[in-house]
Amino acid sequence: MLSGVLDSLLAGFPYFLMHSGTALAMLVASVALYIAVTPFHELRLVRAGNAAAAVALAGASLGLAIPLAFCLAASVNVLDILVWGSVTLVMQLLAYLLAALLLGGFARRIEQGDLAAAVVLLGIQLSVAAINAAAVSG
Repeated sequence: MLSGVLDSLLAGFPYFLMHSGTALAMLVASVALYIAVTPFHELRLVRAGNAAAAVALAGASLGLAIPLAFCLAASVNVLDILVWGSVTLVMQLLAYLLAALLLGGFARRIEQGDLAAAVVLLGIQLSVAAINAAAVSG
């Protein structure tokens, strides 16, 4: 029995590394791109103690990670992860734009530490993430 488990581990471990490594790389790249295209500087604001920026960045990170995790669970190869990870990034950017349109002056509000605006963004991002996760694992 132990021999079968070890054989399975040895056979599957390279795929585990490749798939999880790809998903993690997609997450890091997606968060970096998200930070680059939003009109405020999340990391600088977070380092300065801006809770609204921290909530917004956490929402973006979770909003990107959740569908990637479901994609990883349902993927058959690395290309699946790359394609659907890219779709997830686009959807999260659209979620950001939706929140910005709904709230008006969004970048200024986050920079000023408006936690209410950040929580609305978090809710929108996680809602979109849940729908994306169901869609990619479907």
